[in-house]
Amino acid sequence: MTNDIHTITLDTLLDALSDVRRHDSGGDCVITAVTSDSRKVQPGTLFVAVPGTAVDGHDFIPSALERGASAIVAEHLDPAVLASAPYGTALITTTDSHEAIGRLASRFYGDPSDELTLIGVTGTNGKTTVATLLYESARLAGHKAGLISTVANIIDGEATPAEHTTPDPVLLNSLLRRMVDAGCTFAAMEVSSHAADQKRIAGLTFAGGIFTNLTRDHLDYHKTVEAYLKAKKSFFDNLPAEAYALVNADDRNGAVMVQNTAASRYTYSTMGAGTYNVKVIEDRLDGMLLEIEGRQVETLFTGRFNASNLAAVYGALRLGGLDTDGALLLLSQLRPVAGRFQTFRSASGVTAIVDFAHTPDALVNVLDTIGEIAPDDSAIITVCGAGGNRDHGKRPQMAAAAASRSDILILTSDNPRNEDPMAIIDDMLAGLDDDGRARTIVEPDRRRAIERAVEAAHPGDIILIAGKGHETTQTIGSETYHFDDREEACRALGIPLK
Repeated sequence: MTNDIHTITLDTLLDALSDVRRHDSGGDCVITAVTSDSRKVQPGTLFVAVPGTAVDGHDFIPSALERGASAIVAEHLDPAVLASAPYGTALITTTDSHEAIGRLASRFYGDPSDELTLIGVTGTNGKTTVATLLYESARLAGHKAGLISTVANIIDGEATPAEHTTPDPVLLNSLLRRMVDAGCTFAAMEVSSHAADQKRIAGLTFAGGIFTNLTRDHLDYHKTVEAYLKAKKSFFDNLPAEAYALVNADDRNGAVMVQNTAASRYTYSTMGAGTYNVKVIEDRLDGMLLEIEGRQVETLFTGRFNASNLAAVYGALRLGGLDTDGALLLLSQLRPVAGRFQTFRSASGVTAIVDFAHTPDALVNVLDTIGEIAPDDSAIITVCGAGGNRDHGKRPQMAAAAASRSDILILTSDNPRNEDPMAIIDDMLAGLDDDGRARTIVEPDRRRAIERAVEAAHPGDIILIAGKGHETTQTIGSETYHFDDREEACRALGIPLK
């Protein structure tokens, strides 16, 4: 089924929903598009009114009708709407519009996830790495594959930029359909807490789900850690019995994730407590030697957090049908993901590491790894900030985590958005004691902050540039500018970006 020009009957679409009520006397009609954005409505469109955090789609039903919507699906319909709707417009109510648009989008595109081995990865840290490495593993094994991630959406090697970790249901199912049409048989995707909470993945059929870890993040949206955990857990609650749930045994929340799942349960660990166990034999800046199921394998990854990511990948490969030898061979061939502990070294011997770490726990993991592998006489210099219009509570925690593990801390901007960069930095400074403040430099210009880190470094020192990783833009006020930490690090180090 191709979808460049796609049509489906309304009755076929509505079969995807278990609770619908018609409020019109019309019959079946042909639908050519599904959307929750009234600006995209034209004749033939089914408009789904979805309540949002900032606006309520129900307020835009009159606009959708004016634009010629052929059908409306909503949680409620005002009498005025019922009275004014053009003759022949299908008017439908359902109990949950979030759930409905996911299932309708999936059905509109022919339920593409049914034709893929779709693996979802959720957690605070490691989602991008695990999902990307699963995609790369499938490709290395000779399969056509797709990826939906924070960094990019990729269909058999063809990448498009990603605006959200998990796209809206219509775009998500469109991507999955394009994967199927391109001959893909496997897909890996990140499942964000927002997506799980908003049911963007409703209607998808997952062959497996992976949980990495859970630490404080996105409390600007979820408000509490409990609500954040509940959103992640809902992904596993909805896995089918035919799927597997693979969770991190080293995180106490792993057991919580699978309390109510119907899927088969498996665990992975770097501490010897899982179905699949990975032991770090050697850890260096240029890679790790691991022991897995009594066998040793050399990898290009660094740090215990990456050993945990590789344990998740290994477990998924084994659950996908590979034997030990096949899975270990793929692990040895995998390369680090862009912006995740990506290392650059100057001719003078200064090393810069660019990493996406943007939570207190992620900073701890990365800096502890650097501390374990750095030579004894190396200084550790950390450049980091915190995003504007986001969780204020983690800012002092991030600064405290970075200062306690760095010789020099440089606080700077990281997408301040509509907040004053200095106000964000002041929030971070509040987490530092006198010793931490004495070793901290404040430089709100991120480019200059990276330059100052390089200027302060001596041969053998290690600079961590944290927070943005793969990102190529910086948002200040209402403007978004090109900015890439990797480019800036290489420019300051005097080396080409490779």
